[in-house]
Amino acid sequence: MKSTQFITDNFLLQSEVAVTLYHKYAKDLPIIDYHNHLSAQKIAENLPVKNISDAWLKEDHYKWRGMRANGIDEKYITGDSTQKEKFFKWAETVPYTLKNPLFHWTHLELKRYFDIDAILQPSSAESIYDTANKILAEKTPADLLEHMNVEVVCTTDDPTDSLEHHKAIADAGFFTKVFPTFRSDELFFIGQDKFLKYLEKLSSVVNFEINSFSDFTKAIDNRIVFFNNNGCRLSDFGVGEALVIEDFTTEEVARIFAKKLNCEALSFLEINKYRSFLFIYLAKKYHEVNWVQQYHLGPIRNNNTRLVEQIGLDAGCDSIGDFPMANFMSKLFNILNSTNQLAKTITYNLNPSQNEVFATMMGNFQNSDAPGKMQWGSGWWFLDQKDGMEKQINCLSNMGLLSRFVGMLTDSRSFLSFPRHEYFRRILCNLLADDVNQGLIPNDMEFLGKMVQDICYYNAKNYFKFNL
Repeated sequence: MKSTQFITDNFLLQSEVAVTLYHKYAKDLPIIDYHNHLSAQKIAENLPVKNISDAWLKEDHYKWRGMRANGIDEKYITGDSTQKEKFFKWAETVPYTLKNPLFHWTHLELKRYFDIDAILQPSSAESIYDTANKILAEKTPADLLEHMNVEVVCTTDDPTDSLEHHKAIADAGFFTKVFPTFRSDELFFIGQDKFLKYLEKLSSVVNFEINSFSDFTKAIDNRIVFFNNNGCRLSDFGVGEALVIEDFTTEEVARIFAKKLNCEALSFLEINKYRSFLFIYLAKKYHEVNWVQQYHLGPIRNNNTRLVEQIGLDAGCDSIGDFPMANFMSKLFNILNSTNQLAKTITYNLNPSQNEVFATMMGNFQNSDAPGKMQWGSGWWFLDQKDGMEKQINCLSNMGLLSRFVGMLTDSRSFLSFPRHEYFRRILCNLLADDVNQGLIPNDMEFLGKMVQDICYYNAKNYFKFNL
C-alpha cells in the first residue's frame, strides 16, 4: 500500500457547506467527554506515557478483535510478547482494516497526536513506532488531554472506589477537569457467588458491617453522598443481559437479601425482584442528588468462554445481544415519573434494530425540567462508527430533537482516543450539509452553525452542569 496522506483538512467533508460548518463552527470547540473508562490513577500520577503500544493496544478490544480476525496469535495481542512485537503485529493488521472504522481512527490518531501522515503498515511500522515513542516519552496523560482541548473527562468508577486519584487531580490543577461516575453494576449481581465478597468490600469502605438489608441501603446512601461530595454528577449501568422490572414489596426484598446473607440459593424471580428494587431505589437517589443517570443496554458478554478462561474478563469477546428492552425502560421510567423522581436520563442501545425503540421511548418522558431531559445517547460500542453515527443522528432527527442532543463521547480506555470527537463532528457537519444541498433545510450558516456548536459542546455543558 502506497503511503499517502488521506486525513486531509476536509476529511469526510464532501461539500463546501460541510467544510464551512466544520471549520468555522465545530473544529475548535472544547471537548466534554462525559463517559469513558480512562484511568484516573494514570492521570493523577502524571507520568510520561512512553510507549504507543501501551497507550494503543493494552486495553483496546476493538484492535484485539481486528488482530484476531487477521489471524494474529494471542501471544501478540494480550500475551507476553514485547510491546514492539505487538505494535508490529498491529501494523501488519491495519491494511486489512480498510473500511473498518479502525482504519480511520488509527490514522486520525497518528495525525493528531504525532503529525504522521503515512499509512501504518509493515513497511512504515519501524519509523512510526520510533516517532510516536519519542513524543510520548515526554507526554503525560494530562498533556495528551490538554493537547486535544478536553475540558471535562468523566471516568467510570465502582461505588467502593476511594476517589483518591480524582482528589489528587483536582488538587493538581490540570487543564482537564476529571470527575467520577457512579457505576453500580456490582450491586446487581446478587445471584453470583462474588456478591458476598463484594459486600465485604463495601463494608470496609463505609466502616460498618452489612448484616441486614437496611445496612445495605445505608451503605449505598453513604457512597452516593461520598461520590456527590467529590464532584460526581453522573451514574451508569452496563450489565449485559435481558432486564425486567418485577413487582415487589420492600419486605420481600429484605427477605431475599437475608437469604443471600445466609448463603441460600435464590430463584430467578427472587433475583429479579431484588434487582427491580435496586433499579428504582438507585434512580430515586440519583434524582435526589440531581445526577444524570445512564443506561448502557444490550451487549451479550463473554461469548467465548475458552478465551475468557485464558486471559480473563473483558477479553474482547462481547457482542450485540437481541434482548427486548422496551418494556423494561417503559416500566422503570414510568414508575419513577409517577412520583416525579425521574432524573435526567441517557440510554444507549447496542442493537441497531432498536434505534427507533430507544428514540421514541425517551420522548415519552420529556418535560419542562430541562431541554432534552431524556436523551437517546450517541452510537455506542459497535455503533460508534460512521454508519452507526449517521443512523443515530438521522433517527434522532426523525423521532426527537437533534438540536438538543448532548453529542459524542469516547467510551474509551485510551488516552489517544479523543479524535473520535472530531470524527463525530465531521460526520454531523457533513450530514447537515447534505440536507442543505438537497434543499431540505435552510442554507443559513449562522442558524446551522449554532446547532452544530450546541450538539458538539454547549448542550452537554448546560445539561451536566459540571462545576468548572
